[in-house]
Amino acid sequence: MNFEFSDEQKQLRNEARRFLEAKCPPAAVRQVLEGSEPFDRALWKGLGEMGFLGVVIPEEHGGLGLGYLELCVVAEELGRVIAPVPFGSSVFLATEFILAAGSEAQKAKWLPKLAAGEAIGTFAFAEGAGAVTPRTIKLQASGGALTGVKIPVADGDVADFAIVAARTAPGNDERGVSLFIVELNGPGVTREVVETIDPTRSHARISFAGAAAEPLGAAGEGWSIINGVFDRAAVLTAFEQVGGADRALEMARDYALERVAFGRPIGSFQAVKHMLADMYVSATLARSNCYYGAWALSTGSSELGEAAATARVSATQAFQHCSKNNIQTHGGMGFTWAFDCHLYYRRSNLLALNLGSLSVWEDRLIERLRAKNVA
Repeated sequence: MNFEFSDEQKQLRNEARRFLEAKCPPAAVRQVLEGSEPFDRALWKGLGEMGFLGVVIPEEHGGLGLGYLELCVVAEELGRVIAPVPFGSSVFLATEFILAAGSEAQKAKWLPKLAAGEAIGTFAFAEGAGAVTPRTIKLQASGGALTGVKIPVADGDVADFAIVAARTAPGNDERGVSLFIVELNGPGVTREVVETIDPTRSHARISFAGAAAEPLGAAGEGWSIINGVFDRAAVLTAFEQVGGADRALEMARDYALERVAFGRPIGSFQAVKHMLADMYVSATLARSNCYYGAWALSTGSSELGEAAATARVSATQAFQHCSKNNIQTHGGMGFTWAFDCHLYYRRSNLLALNLGSLSVWEDRLIERLRAKNVA
């Protein structure tokens, strides 16, 4: 079985890399980190003009009409430059929810705007710290209106609309969870920015007080829709993490070759060699698992659940490992703001919590392997 990308997909990768290296150097990421803007608006506009925001959106709705393999390629390149834009929230989640469960009217309304970058979407899921389960969803939906709080919501301060998980039936089981589309600039919605480890990807607390909501999908099917979208988003996020891990490894390698101590490059010392070798192994293993996930995603395989969890776990571990050891390789200077190492370390820890923590996905992987063995 060949998991390699096609020549056309490699060409897309090269185009994305050239564009992002030109438009999103580390200085652009620092500008968002240290400035007042919540994300890089010029880069976001450029991604829309290049078609990268609508890779899997059908052509009739303003997208490129390509497949998930192409989106995986773009995700990896965005991860390499730790792009300070709401790509994951809007493309991996909001777009996927509308494609999966939206009516024709909802698709016609939102997909063209998402593809062009004229609208930003997000998913409002958690209601506090800890793993999200049907039992933890307390936000109420009644009579077409939502009441409650979601926190933290990735890019919730800049999004134009949110897909919101809410309870539509009493009890604590998944049958009472439904999905809704809420325009966040309307009445009954207040937003407050919350501080996270990576300010280049903002988060918010969103309070709903009788906010108008439009159902997305059938009532009571929200949890099953969420699981399906999360499997797809997990593969895409894993590619973003692998891109970051590879770049952190490259930064460490290059510094080890140029930094001289005791009359020789530090890369010649055995301890540094071992550190770099371990980084390479973790990044390569993650890439292998991501390719498996991309195959399952692009073919609609029944193995997607298992492949998505495997990719998510290994990519999370690889990005955190490589970003941490990149700082170690740079030594004392790596801990300062003068070097870009901390930008990758911040992003690795933020992405480790997106879609659920590492332990959540490890549990999902174990459950799916156990179910497969029983079957």
